[in-house]
Amino acid sequence: MEKVIVNASTKYDILIDKGILDKCGEYIAELELGGKAAVITDDNVNFHYGERVMKSLRNAGINAKKYVFNHGESSKNHTTLLNIYDFLAENGYTRSDFIVALGGGVVGDTAGFVASTYMRGIDFVQIPTTVVAQSDSSVGGKTAVDIPAGKNLVGRFHQPRLVICDTDTLNTLTPAFFSDGMAEVIKHGMIKSRELFDILSAKDIKENMVDIIRRNVTIKGQVVENDEREHGERMLLNFGHTLGHALEKYYNFQKLTHGCAVSIGMSTFTHIAERRGMCNPGVANHLDELLIKCGLPITDRAPLKDLFELSLGDKKHLANGMNIVICTDIGQSEVVNMSVDEYRIFLLGEV
Repeated sequence: MEKVIVNASTKYDILIDKGILDKCGEYIAELELGGKAAVITDDNVNFHYGERVMKSLRNAGINAKKYVFNHGESSKNHTTLLNIYDFLAENGYTRSDFIVALGGGVVGDTAGFVASTYMRGIDFVQIPTTVVAQSDSSVGGKTAVDIPAGKNLVGRFHQPRLVICDTDTLNTLTPAFFSDGMAEVIKHGMIKSRELFDILSAKDIKENMVDIIRRNVTIKGQVVENDEREHGERMLLNFGHTLGHALEKYYNFQKLTHGCAVSIGMSTFTHIAERRGMCNPGVANHLDELLIKCGLPITDRAPLKDLFELSLGDKKHLANGMNIVICTDIGQSEVVNMSVDEYRIFLLGEV
């Protein structure tokens, strides 16, 4: 089993291997959190893994109850939050208890936000079951829900106490859902690791998922350690997301999944940056080749003018402009602060 240690404000381990889900109760018990567990999951994940996790917790002597909500981004809202708060209160959960987030990014973001706010903050454990959750969103303590004005606009930083990644859970993902998660994996290679990018390009990805997840969470963990609250280096993790979030909103979170939107965002920004001499020649084509290998799109018909306007509502829009992430080469990236006018010229070529 691989173990990566994250030394953030809360120090925690990330455990990675095949077939470790049935031992999750044993690993959680070692934390000696005390109290009882609330397993928060969605209906899809519950069908495959809910009872296995509950059984493992019971076998480890942990008293647990389960809350299941409907899967999908549309559930990542305040209605779901309030329903979970009510569930916790009605079942007598206190500050001594903890949450287990079992599922993908929506479950992790939502359950993590609940943990960060219920009783002004309780412990939680992440058991991610998707590529994007295992490689990215379960690590780093970002929790959030969506509001009509935009995605992830209401949230908190709240680090987990443990992350358990069983790569066998990825076998129940549809090919499209697996591909979707690979956008964040490729992102890590682009911003920080030529070695990871080359492994993804040259090797069979599914046969090497334990190593790939280990490399991803190592990169994510190091970035979080250096900049937990996203004031500097952690902004690099937003590569592809400025345009990606705008695309999601353009289609009202219906047509494009998050990974597909981020994929288009990474490709579009890199092609523009290359044309403007901001990154080395050939980078955009190499990126496109890997995105296509992973079954991800690189273009969309949404007008850039509309996406420009929508991206101004993103969290990366500051009072003094926009923070744009540019990859100057594969494995090398930087945050470029642009005024709104500079960003307009960058994206649209307009004054």
